Amino acid sequence: MSGRKKLIIAGVGIIAVVAVIGLNAARGEGSTAVRIEAVEHRSLVATVTASGQIEPTRKVDISADITGRIIHLPVEEGDWVEAGQLLVRIDPSQYEAGVARSQASVASAQASALQARANRDQAERALNRSLELKELDSTLVSEEQLETAQTNFEVAAAVANSSEHQVEQARAMLQEAQEQLDKTILRAPMAGQVTRLAVEEGEVAVPGTFSRETGLLMTVSDLSIIQVNVRVDETDVVRLHVGDSTDIEIDAYPDTSFTGRVTRIAQSAVRTAAAGAGDQAVDYDVEITMDNPPSDIRPDLSATAKIITATRDSSLSIPIIALTVREHTPISTETSPQDTTETETEGVFVVIDGFAHFRPVSVGIAGEEHFEVLDGLSAGDTIVAGPYQTIRDLDDSTAVTGTGNTGEEEGNG
Repeated sequence: MSGRKKLIIAGVGIIAVVAVIGLNAARGEGSTAVRIEAVEHRSLVATVTASGQIEPTRKVDISADITGRIIHLPVEEGDWVEAGQLLVRIDPSQYEAGVARSQASVASAQASALQARANRDQAERALNRSLELKELDSTLVSEEQLETAQTNFEVAAAVANSSEHQVEQARAMLQEAQEQLDKTILRAPMAGQVTRLAVEEGEVAVPGTFSRETGLLMTVSDLSIIQVNVRVDETDVVRLHVGDSTDIEIDAYPDTSFTGRVTRIAQSAVRTAAAGAGDQAVDYDVEITMDNPPSDIRPDLSATAKIITATRDSSLSIPIIALTVREHTPISTETSPQDTTETETEGVFVVIDGFAHFRPVSVGIAGEEHFEVLDGLSAGDTIVAGPYQTIRDLDDSTAVTGTGNTGEEEGNG
């Protein structure tokens, strides 16, 4: 090979190298710095998080049905009580007097009834004698005398019947007075703990006619089964099912996590005023039963439940931050002709040869940081995974340069 040819070949090589270097330099200067990540399989757990309070499965509010001063209160808040144990004794004086009056009324009514029965029997005998004499000789008893005897008997019978009813009425009043007296003693309807004591000895107990709180004396709770009652937004409640497992965190136990299961999902909504808006928030009450509650747990403690709605052991996934929405023209197929109408489509930016290309994807459940990919990507594809604002502003076919994690807070683009 001649020297001239060697110089020509060397010159061409130098020009090519310079061109490649210049192209790479130009690409680096005009490219956007992004964080890239390979699409891979992960274990995903979809959850719904809701806050609420600890409640016992069963609790009974003890209220007064009568008015009276509390003369004996043998329990304190936090005490354990057995079914039938004395809880409250109300001054029985006026109710004992009522029973005594009613007993006297019963005795008086019985005496009157006895006299009325005697009068009825006497009138009946007089009537029978008149009838017998009339049969022997019609001249011995006049029709007027017979009518008088008949009338006297009927009146006496009516008075006797009325007296019997007065006895029944007096007995009913005695029973009512006795029931009022019995209400001066309140006993525990079940075994449990006194979780609330609203009165003290010496106070006056009054019936809660218009307000349940007015007549409340104490609350007895069965703490053997503990529930977390939470409210779940309408957009999330459709994902829940009875039996879903739950992780529970209680503010009073900061270093401990508990487990439970969903045992009830309300069928009707609870509407509350939305903060800063005229609309109402639509929530549903959800009941979660704890598996192993701590022995010293108390009602009304604040708790947060993370309800597990779905799991994937190994699913193709992408970071939540990577998913964004763009105007996209669907690709035509043999069965579906080209449609030039652009629609908003969810997708990610796939990095190919230093350029980010928008690609529609279909996603499934959402874990804490990743979406399940149902269609549109394959394992090993490289996608733009951040930063958040960059993904929002990124255009299709933009030159990008991969960098490390920027540490920005993630969110759905």
